[in-house]
Amino acid sequence: MLAIKNGRIITPDHIVDNKILLIEGEKIVGFTDEIDGADTVVDAHGRFIMPGIIDVHSDKIEQYIQPRPTAQLDFEFALKICERDLLGAGITTMYHSMSLYKNEDFGKGLLRSKKNVQKIAELIAMIHTRYHLIHHRLHLRVEIDNLEAFDIVGDMINQNLVHLISFMDHTPGQGQYRSLEVYKNAVLKYNSQEARELGLERLMEYHTNKETLSVEQLMELSRLAREKGIAVASHDDDTLEKLALNKELGVSISEFPTSLEIAQRAKESGFSTVVGSANILRGGSHSGNLSAAEAILHDCGDIICSDYYPAAVLNSVFFMNEKYGVPLPDMVRRVSLNPAKAMKTDSEYGSIEVGKRADLLIVELLDGYPVITHAFVDGCRSSRIEYRR
Repeated sequence: MLAIKNGRIITPDHIVDNKILLIEGEKIVGFTDEIDGADTVVDAHGRFIMPGIIDVHSDKIEQYIQPRPTAQLDFEFALKICERDLLGAGITTMYHSMSLYKNEDFGKGLLRSKKNVQKIAELIAMIHTRYHLIHHRLHLRVEIDNLEAFDIVGDMINQNLVHLISFMDHTPGQGQYRSLEVYKNAVLKYNSQEARELGLERLMEYHTNKETLSVEQLMELSRLAREKGIAVASHDDDTLEKLALNKELGVSISEFPTSLEIAQRAKESGFSTVVGSANILRGGSHSGNLSAAEAILHDCGDIICSDYYPAAVLNSVFFMNEKYGVPLPDMVRRVSLNPAKAMKTDSEYGSIEVGKRADLLIVELLDGYPVITHAFVDGCRSSRIEYRR
């Protein structure tokens, strides 16, 4: 049995002081006043103890596999290096977000092809039979103008390779790129092959006339996912009509709603809403859309994900507490219990409660920043770091 003493335990509703946390095997087994029968004792030295972060949306793995457009590394090597950094950021469960794009507006490259998405999915499924640090999951992002995606996604769901799907529409003039100027600037910065070959005007014309997956096809993919217990998300909701359609499709998660009004209506309609942590630290959206901090302050930002910058998640928790006074248990829920509920895994993950898996972090504030000194995954002490000065 493992005992963690002298910690400030962040539960879903309170910060519990003067209790010893007991772990046996993979599970949390109790809170106690005295250490009795523990084989190992860890002293938290007054630091916070919180559940491990569950990140439902991040494409960071792509940067480890392909750090430059012409440099691709071994997939398993990249995943092992990536997970080490993720654990250092406090992420104990990662839903790696892999995209099935049709075009190359946003740097599709080789990694977003059918072959490589399936290769990564199979690696994620297999890695748990090998040495590993964290829980790996696959978030399969489906761009709706990729007509081949219907068969690909259906097959991957049936092979039990997928843990979350989301429907995306990056058509300019709506969603994330409702501002055409923002879209044009983004395409140019991504050095898009389509933009180079077609020019921006013809590229816009292509998007106006392109084919997309039908509502019936999206509904079928959603049905297949939900029958397997897999959550379904939408992306960049910007109108009430989209929310209504997503409800009809069986979507339960609204990722990155573009305005406060839509985020509030999504929450009222029963969707779990997702915002980005870098948005919080930067003070706003890089696309000019909803401020994540504003969504949280209006209680319509249920889940905080890393999106593209995993180190921002833990920092955003303490930033919102320090700058805006949002209670730590409230902020911690948004990176642990709330995502676990959205992923339908909260019976085992997401909070420090008796009977749940011991995915835990010990966190200290140094120079005003949260740092992780200990990380436990399934009760195993997977990381131990002490800072020096």
